[in-house]
Amino acid sequence: MTDYATELLRRQLNELNRNPPEGVSVGLVDDSNIYQWELLIVGPPDTLYEEGLFKATLEFPKDFPNSPPTMTFTSDMWHPNVYEDGRVCISILHPPGEDRFNDQETAEERWRPILGVESIIMSVISMLSDPNDESPANIDAAVQWRSERDAFKKRVRKCVRKSHEDM
Repeated sequence: MTDYATELLRRQLNELNRNPPEGVSVGLVDDSNIYQWELLIVGPPDTLYEEGLFKATLEFPKDFPNSPPTMTFTSDMWHPNVYEDGRVCISILHPPGEDRFNDQETAEERWRPILGVESIIMSVISMLSDPNDESPANIDAAVQWRSERDAFKKRVRKCVRKSHEDM
């Protein structure tokens, strides 16, 4: 299975380098490890994250594509769907199948082996444009998003500024 995962990841990395989604750059953290990618995501236009330069990693399990990778922002990120340690919490990164503890999320919304890395990237860009505060990873960010929008915007602007300083 590992050989299949390695080949699949190489193909997807090559395709993303040839034809990257707008505002995204991908590469390997270490050229000898296809299972650890680094990303640079430019904050999407017309969002609070616009023009931010956010670094992230994707860590792929050895049984990829049967299990999803873990995505972690290494740049400061203030968002309802990003844990304080930077881990991204969106449905597409949850293990396949039904979750009996989460009836808001269908199996179709969760990871499926037919999905690729580009699907993850597009979901994260969508998340930046439209936070889901119904199922937050960062409760404080979700509360602020709902009830103190000006303070939320100020905190995000600070992250955007810091992302430029960290380059």
